Amino acid sequence: MSVYTRNISEVMRIIKKEAHRFKQPIVTEVAERDEDPFLVLVSCILSLRTRDAVTDIVSRKLFSIANTPKKMSQLPLKKIENVVKSVNYYKTKARRIKEISFKLIKEYNGKVPDNFDELMKFKGVGRKTANIVMCYGFNKSGYIAVDTHVHRIPNRLGWIKTKTPEKTEEELKKILPKKYWHDFNDLFVQFGQNICLPRNPRCNVCPVSRYCKYYKEMYLPKL
Repeated sequence: MSVYTRNISEVMRIIKKEAHRFKQPIVTEVAERDEDPFLVLVSCILSLRTRDAVTDIVSRKLFSIANTPKKMSQLPLKKIENVVKSVNYYKTKARRIKEISFKLIKEYNGKVPDNFDELMKFKGVGRKTANIVMCYGFNKSGYIAVDTHVHRIPNRLGWIKTKTPEKTEEELKKILPKKYWHDFNDLFVQFGQNICLPRNPRCNVCPVSRYCKYYKEMYLPKL
């Protein structure tokens, strides 16, 4: 255990305490509001490389038209494209959503499978999306969804030293107590969107800077 990983519990306590100040990630909002794995899956696809504010508006509009695999599969592709055109890569995402809806109808009786390996068989679904659906769509334990924030912040804190999201997931599972796994993505996305920004992190207002390797290396005098 390093000087930084020994403070994991304290850092998690502080970040969780601060979470009420920030807006929840859109996928978490969808999970809590609708309790529907399909809507969580579609929201996650829409959210990739897109700001949450945009994803929120687009997903609400799309779900008001089609909120089941059957209804979604019946929409013309052009209609889906027109509804979601505000998100980045909207044509690819529209096509993926329609393809996934068809596959769910044809092979899974219209239901999103609650199995990680089965989710990974869907074109356009990677580890992050599959983990989010398992974690927030089905409320299953044992999963950590790694996005850009979850990859960046533990590296800055000095908990891990990884180059890829896949390796970050692997290493986090080694050092994080399981009680933190479920909420980890939710908390760190909020923290990464508001405090530990990709560029120019707000170290001056960060409540966990005293436990952070990046802060110590960048701002404290070398002894």
